Amino acid sequence: SKRGDSLCKEKRVVLLSPVGKIEISGCETGLHEIKLPKMTVLPTGAESSATCEVCEGPEEMPEPLEQCTAWLRAYFCEPATMRNLPVPAFHHPVLQQDSFTRQVLWTLLNDVKFGEAVSYKELADLAGNSRAARAVGGAMRSNPIPIIIPCHRVIRSSGKTGNYGGGHLLKEWLLSHEKLQKEKLAH
Repeated sequence: SKRGDSLCKEKRVVLLSPVGKIEISGCETGLHEIKLPKMTVLPTGAESSATCEVCEGPEEMPEPLEQCTAWLRAYFCEPATMRNLPVPAFHHPVLQQDSFTRQVLWTLLNDVKFGEAVSYKELADLAGNSRAARAVGGAMRSNPIPIIIPCHRVIRSSGKTGNYGGGHLLKEWLLSHEKLQKEKLAH
């Protein structure tokens, strides 16, 4: 297998979300990757309140996939319940090698909360290298687990959203979704 682990039996599941079909792959050990849809138009009204349902996948899902789908469903539909859910285990080389990229991704996961945004430079500071803003951009590009590792929360110092693997429309949608949900939770 491409993970270099002969015991790794990859399973895939497709989650129908408010932003389109999200492909999730993983094994018993952890998540391999989350593939986001490329959005060309933002969902509106009825579409954006769509439920989050698994539309393709095995009957028996490995625990990390179960946890991931539960986490994403909460993220899109019931953000208040997210803090009660475990973050699934990860099983991807980028997150297992000791590297600055891994350091940045873990820092982002642990320190930048729902509804917050951070600049590339601020994230470089948090990860322990204030001069590595460009390297942070590289780390965001290699993030195999978007949304859970919230690379959409990393923006330019100017306040512009910057690039995103799922496209700038999806990044803007995720940021505004979090902002709206955070405001709801505050009341």
